[in-house]
Amino acid sequence: MSFANISLLHYLANIVDILVVWFVIYKVIMLIRGTKAVQLLKGIFIIIVVKVVSSFLQLQTVEWITDQALTWGFLAIIIIFQPELRRALESLGRGNIFIRLGSRIEKEQHNLVDSIIKSTKYMAKRRIGALISIAKDTGMEDYIETGIPLHASISSQLLINIFIPNTPLHDGAVIIRGNEIASAASYLPLSDSPFLSKELGTRHRAALGISEVTDSLTIVVSEETGGISVTKNGELFRDVSEERLQEILEKELVTQVETKKSFFSRFKGGHKK
Repeated sequence: MSFANISLLHYLANIVDILVVWFVIYKVIMLIRGTKAVQLLKGIFIIIVVKVVSSFLQLQTVEWITDQALTWGFLAIIIIFQPELRRALESLGRGNIFIRLGSRIEKEQHNLVDSIIKSTKYMAKRRIGALISIAKDTGMEDYIETGIPLHASISSQLLINIFIPNTPLHDGAVIIRGNEIASAASYLPLSDSPFLSKELGTRHRAALGISEVTDSLTIVVSEETGGISVTKNGELFRDVSEERLQEILEKELVTQVETKKSFFSRFKGGHKK
């Protein structure tokens, strides 16, 4: 084997090494998301930052304290989180840790779909105007910051209550990110499309506008007609039935999660044979 081939293999091995480490870190973050371990990680990060700053400024006492905190802190973490670590290792040994994670995400997505269906059905019958945008891969932080931060659990009751006329949050968009309502009364960019019907109002223009700059899925309930519309990838689908809306939501939000869960289930089953 030539020296060039050895160098290429070494280069590829480094890439694989980095990808594996990032994958493990990502899965760990997804696993502890929403648990008390997140606050612990924030504390560790702050200690590391203080250590770096104290080392740079030659603050010897502060640096010694942070060194002690890091040295004994990991032992304390093992003791404090011993039950959680044991369960995680047991799950890893049984090979179902990714399946359980997929099941949790799948449950959250089903709850999101059910909440949107129930709330839009209620508001459409009573002609309550609504604008709900669901963030996907493209970040929507700039638009979330224009509204009132909520960081609330998703429910049909809360969505309905937000859009009740003459309430402080009804004017604007609700933005859903992950498994929470991130903000209400947010401003979305208006579409400049000349093909948009003149009879459509600001909500529809905002829904189409956000779909032109992000991959979000946006639902509109018309205040004038009670009709339900959906926008995605710069396209507007008007007068969508409740059945069609459920099909779209399940396809866009649930199917991909179920596919990943099925993959890990088959992978696990293959090792049992």
